[in-house]
Amino acid sequence: MPLKDKNILVVGGTSGIGLQTARRLQEKGANVIVASRKPSEESEALNLQHVPLDVLQFDAQPLLEALPNVLHGTVYCPGSIKLKPFERMKIEDFRNDLELNVLGAVQVLQAVMPLLKKAEGSSVVLFSTVAVGTGMPFHTSIATAKAAVQGLAVSLAAEYASAKVRVNTIAPSLTDTPLAKSLLSSPEKAEAAGKRHPLGRVGKPDDMASAALYLLSDDSAWMTGQTLRLDGGMSSIKLI
Repeated sequence: MPLKDKNILVVGGTSGIGLQTARRLQEKGANVIVASRKPSEESEALNLQHVPLDVLQFDAQPLLEALPNVLHGTVYCPGSIKLKPFERMKIEDFRNDLELNVLGAVQVLQAVMPLLKKAEGSSVVLFSTVAVGTGMPFHTSIATAKAAVQGLAVSLAAEYASAKVRVNTIAPSLTDTPLAKSLLSSPEKAEAAGKRHPLGRVGKPDDMASAALYLLSDDSAWMTGQTLRLDGGMSSIKLI
């Protein structure tokens, strides 16, 4: 999986899936730049280059000033989990999820696309959710936003195929990250969550990082406009 010396931007790369992806990229010899509102202890311990970035108050200039002239890959990891009955959801909940998951990605990609095109062979990885293709109660807001992410990805894949910029999406099920802390806060909750997946456990950040590295590398050079369903079989298998 040749990633050595490639310049990769990981937005949201200071915790959870983003942090593990950045760590794995660094181990492979990539030049990793992480962008988030502030660094974490874990990202600082890895000596990752950090760029302050709030995607809800987007300012492209500091980001572009910190990036190299060529980018070989961009990963957009910010996400949210707001699980409430539809009738208790406020329009602001939907608006906030769209701002973070969709419009944040749009603004980042508009800013860095010229750098990705210069690589003459680059990759964008976005994150969706299993709830887009598998209806789940209380997921209306996040499923709506992530469905838009998948639409964004496939449209960009078509538009930039001739520029050799590949765009793919990973759709995880529940993954053991700080974002999902409340859903896995007790042994009983964790056991119940694992049993809902045919493979008998929830996802790990490294599961998602491994898929992201594959999509960023030339090993997936003939893949674009796809969604990888990384969900322990939840979306396609029903055990009897």
